[in-house]
Amino acid sequence: MVEAIFFSEAEKMYPEFEAVFRKETEGKKSSGRVTNDLISYISEHSTFLNKKSNEWMKSIVEIVRRTSMYFQPQIRTKILNEGWASYWHEKLFLGDDRIKGHEVDFAQVNARVLEMQRVGLNPYALGWRLLMHVEDLVDKGKLSYEFQKIQNSEQRKHYDEHVGEGRSHLFELRRNYSDFMFINDYIDQDFVDKYELFVVGRRLNQSKGVWEYYVKSRDAVQYKQMVIDSMHHPPFITIEESKMQGGEIYLNHHYEGKPLVKEYVGNTMMGIEYLYGGPVKLETSEVDEEKLQMRGDSAGQDREPEPELKRVLYTMKDRKLTRKIL
Repeated sequence: MVEAIFFSEAEKMYPEFEAVFRKETEGKKSSGRVTNDLISYISEHSTFLNKKSNEWMKSIVEIVRRTSMYFQPQIRTKILNEGWASYWHEKLFLGDDRIKGHEVDFAQVNARVLEMQRVGLNPYALGWRLLMHVEDLVDKGKLSYEFQKIQNSEQRKHYDEHVGEGRSHLFELRRNYSDFMFINDYIDQDFVDKYELFVVGRRLNQSKGVWEYYVKSRDAVQYKQMVIDSMHHPPFITIEESKMQGGEIYLNHHYEGKPLVKEYVGNTMMGIEYLYGGPVKLETSEVDEEKLQMRGDSAGQDREPEPELKRVLYTMKDRKLTRKIL
C-alpha cells in the first residue's frame, strides 16, 4: 500500500502519526464508494483474478503496481534531478585539473545539453539555471523580507549581504523538494528577466494559412504556470461503486485541463475488462471538435480558440467499445 511506504518514513519521526491517521480515515474508508487505486481495486474485486487457477496473476499485478509507485517520486522530480546532475557535472568537471586543455570540448557538449529551447522544455537547462539562481539568492541574502520589499531594479540587481550559504541550501532543497515545489517557490520575475524567458503563444496567420508562434508574455507568473502545466500529471480517475450495475466497474475521469488520449482508451479498457472479468465504463470529458472548428473559422480569428468540453461515456463489453455523449 502507498500508506505503508509513507508511514515507514513518517513513523521514524512521529510514531503516533499512523494511529491518528487510521482513526481519522476509518469512517471514510468504510463506505467503499469511491477510490482511485485501480489496480488494487481490481486485484481485490476481480472475479477473474480471484479464481483459484488465476491467483498467481495477482502477484504479477502487484509487481506492476509497486513498480509504478516506486517510479512516481522520480517522475515528479525530473527537473530537479536533471538540474542537479548538470550542476555537479559542471562543478566537478571544471574543478578537475585533468580537464586543462579540454575546456572547449567540455563547453561544446555542455552548451548543447543546457540549451534553453524557445519552444518546449529542457529539464536539464531549466533545472540547472534555477539551481544556480537559488544558490545566488541565498549567497546574497535575497530570500529575506528586506530584499523582497525593494522595488528598484538596480538595487535588486546589486543587493548582496554576503551570506554565503547557497550550496548548503541546495542540499536541503534537493532532499525535500519535488518539481512542483521547486518551480512554484523559486521562479520569480528576476529569474525570468535574467535568462530572457517567455511564454510562447500561437496564432493563425490567415493570409498564409499557418499557425505562428509568438512571445505571448514575459511575466513570471504566467511562465511559472506554463512550466507547471508541462510537468508530469497523470489523469485523476476514481472508481465509483454507487454507479456500478451488473458486475461492471465504473471509472470517472475528473477533467483537470487535459483530456485522455483517445487512441489509448480502447486498448486500456480492454485490458481492464480482461483483468476485472466484467464490463468497464469510463466517464470522461472530450473537446467538442465541431464547436472548436466553428470558432476557428470565425471571422477575425487570430488566436487559437478556447476548447469547449462535452461529457462522454465509453463502455467496453465483450471486447467491443461503444461511446455515448452524456
